[in-house]
Amino acid sequence: MLTGKQKRFLRSQAHHLQPIFQVGKGGVNENMINQISDALEARELIKISVLQNCDVPKEEVAEQLASGAKAELVQVIGNTIVLYKESSENKQIILP
Repeated sequence: MLTGKQKRFLRSQAHHLQPIFQVGKGGVNENMINQISDALEARELIKISVLQNCDVPKEEVAEQLASGAKAELVQVIGNTIVLYKESSENKQIILP
C-alpha cells in the first residue's frame, strides 16, 4: 500500500508520460491485463487512457486493471489511469 507522500511523488513522475494503453468498447480483458503486467515490469509506472465509448465506468476499469495486474492505483484523473508496480528485476523508481 502506498502512502500519500509516495502517491504524490509518483503523480509528479507520471505527469510527463503519455498513455501507452487504451481501454475502449471491449472493456478489460485477460490479454490486456497480461500486456499491462509486462509493461509495468519494464517501466514500473504507466498511464492508461479510457476512451469515451467504454461501457464500464473508469473507476471500475481502474480497479479491474490494478487487481488483475497486482499493481497499485496511483490516480484516476479525467479519463486517465496511473498504475505503479515495483519491478522485480529492473527497479528504476526509488520511493520516498
